[in-house]
Amino acid sequence: MQSLIEYARTFPAALSDQREEYARLARGQRPQALFISCSDSRVIPAHFTGARPGDLFELRTTGNIVPRYRAQAACGVAGSIEFAVQALQVPDIVVCGHSHCGAVQGLMREQNVATMPLVRRWLGWAGHRTTADQPWQTRGLGEDPVAVTQRHVLTQLDHVRSYPFIARRLASGRLRLHAWYYTVETGEVLAGTPGSRGFRPL
Repeated sequence: MQSLIEYARTFPAALSDQREEYARLARGQRPQALFISCSDSRVIPAHFTGARPGDLFELRTTGNIVPRYRAQAACGVAGSIEFAVQALQVPDIVVCGHSHCGAVQGLMREQNVATMPLVRRWLGWAGHRTTADQPWQTRGLGEDPVAVTQRHVLTQLDHVRSYPFIARRLASGRLRLHAWYYTVETGEVLAGTPGSRGFRPL
């Protein structure tokens, strides 16, 4: 923690030659995309996209889970998506999963999260089971973690489509959706292939 504190203390001085850029940011934001990714500390979107401050509106959740639209739900994820689309009018949304995801491991083997009831409840919103007491494995997630993670990303993207304001913008051509898979050990990013369930390098 001390290294983080020290860096924060010296950060203002490091920005001395970027004052104008940060002054522009203070006047408002117009991000290129809403980027929905996992909370995992190894996944830093700016590192593998080259994003600068103001480029990405980031939404990070355990397992990059996006609950399906529920009209009366008070949900931070839903609120963040609504703000990005309605207020900031982002033209693109990326749902990005990653290798070695602990949440996906919990989806594959529920016993991995048996002692974490809050995590178990959150994983229930991933959309891989039909009833609250049904084991996730009965939906045939499979045993290949890469394939399971990629399928999980596509399911979350389907959940994004369930939001009425998303559907309207997709229908009008004002919004594009992207499914990504980030490989922690190599830095490679794969993208979902339109019209299929497959992924290939960007």
